[in-house]
Formats: sequence, C-alpha cells, structure tokens
Amino acid sequence: MAASSVIPSLLLFLFLAAVAAAAASSNPNGYMHLRFYNHERILGSGPSATVVYAVQRRDSNSGAGFGNVIVYDNLLRSGVETDSPIVGRNQGMGVGSSLAENSGLTNFQLVFTAGKYNGSSLALQGLFPVAPLGTVFERAISGGTGKFRLARGYLLTTEVRATNTTLTGQLDAYITFR
Repeated sequence: MAASSVIPSLLLFLFLAAVAAAAASSNPNGYMHLRFYNHERILGSGPSATVVYAVQRRDSNSGAGFGNVIVYDNLLRSGVETDSPIVGRNQGMGVGSSLAENSGLTNFQLVFTAGKYNGSSLALQGLFPVAPLGTVFERAISGGTGKFRLARGYLLTTEVRATNTTLTGQLDAYITFR
C-alpha cells in the first residue's frame, strides 16, 4: 500500500520539475533585455501624438506645458529606420507635471502585435523630460500581460533622431520576472 501512494507523489514531483525546467529554459534567470524603437509623428499628416487638453500654451513646440494632457499611439519598430518591421505600438498619455516645463508624467503600454511577443504587453510609468537629443532617462516597468505577466524592471529611453515632423526613441527594456 505504501508503494502505491509513492507513485502519484513521484509523478506529481516529475511533472512540477518539468514545468519548472520549461519555464527556466524559456527565460533563463528570470531576466530579459529587449530593444526596439518608438516612432512618433508630432506634426504633419496624421500625428500619432497630440495635445488633447491645454491648460496653458507657452511659446514651445512641446505640449508639456504644466497641466497639458497629451495622448499618443506610436509605432514600435525593430529598428531606427522608418521601414523597419513594426513589432507593436506605444499607447498612452502624458501630463505636463513640472512648473518649469521640463518634464511630464507618462503612463503607457507597449503593446506587441507581431513576432514572438505578439499579444503581450508591458505597463510603464515615469517622468519624461524635455531634453536634448541623446539624453537617457528611465521609467518603471510595473507589470505586463501574456509573456510579460508579473514583469518588473525599467525602461531606458534615448531620443536618437528628430526631424520637423517626427521623433525616434531607442527603448531598452530590462525585465525581471517573479
């Protein structure tokens, strides 16, 4: 009788070990680094970011005036070039939160629509400074869905290209899992 009770326990142990091994092989050490590029159209035909509520307008090309609300739906691409494959969208909002008009609070989702992360998303928040090209700033990864469920970490953003109508930012996501 004792041997027959050991077999189900052994099978359960082997099943749990196989599940743990599969999880570890798909994401070794619970850590991941991803790089992609945010392509934002700020002027011209069909902007992907716009001021939806302006408390105060200042002599600035930025919508980051204190109290202004900005929404955006930008393309995420695998490269800096505008013909790079689209991997998803950066959808969210920002609020001008600095009296000095040098930063805004952002809350957004990186929604993946292609590739191996299709159907998954990352939730982020943090400050976005109005700063010179090349400035690196950090925002928090506060969660995710799909393959990024229970994700935590940070996102480093660097604006790498600017024209009169577009901004391109390099996004480096450093993700850990619980």
